[in-house]
Amino acid sequence: MKLYFSPGACSLAPHIVIRELGLDAEVEAVNLGTKVTASGADFRAINAKGYVPVLVLDDGVLLTEGAVIVQYLADSKPEADLLARPGTLERYRTQEWLNFVASELHKGFSPLFRKDCPAEWQAVVRDTLKTRFQVVDGHLADKAYLMGERFTVVDAYLFTVLGWARYTHLDLSAYPNVTAYQARIGERPAVRAALAVEKAAR
Repeated sequence: MKLYFSPGACSLAPHIVIRELGLDAEVEAVNLGTKVTASGADFRAINAKGYVPVLVLDDGVLLTEGAVIVQYLADSKPEADLLARPGTLERYRTQEWLNFVASELHKGFSPLFRKDCPAEWQAVVRDTLKTRFQVVDGHLADKAYLMGERFTVVDAYLFTVLGWARYTHLDLSAYPNVTAYQARIGERPAVRAALAVEKAAR
């Protein structure tokens, strides 16, 4: 199994999950500007979409899209309990949050990384993100993690996206439950290990 990642990108979420599960997986960095991997391969020949994450399975099959990859990884080792069993309401609740993080937060940040995004639109984007973070902050008022007292794959994804606030100068101090959550997850050994690898690959 091999994960293609770019430091600080959304691929950090499956990278964290791999380490939380203790899976034997190779990781390789991708320069998203040049579309060249650390080993010199043309990343577009690997993934025509041109972005990370990409998970290459042992039989050569490729999976893309972070929200899907983290579910696949969790299902490969169900005893770790990073994702509820198929058919349970908790599974659907986790997928509900995965979709929220993907569509409302992850994609919500995207315009802030574009140099050609007008200041007026950036202001709209920031205001929209703030309303979304109010929802998350309220949800975390009495919970250690999004699904309660247990770390799951969606926490790896939300933690990843929260990290982008610093790079886009989005102040999260108005959301104390969110900032406490971010700090708490940042102390997990698997998270620290993934961040160290990605920092070294910059």
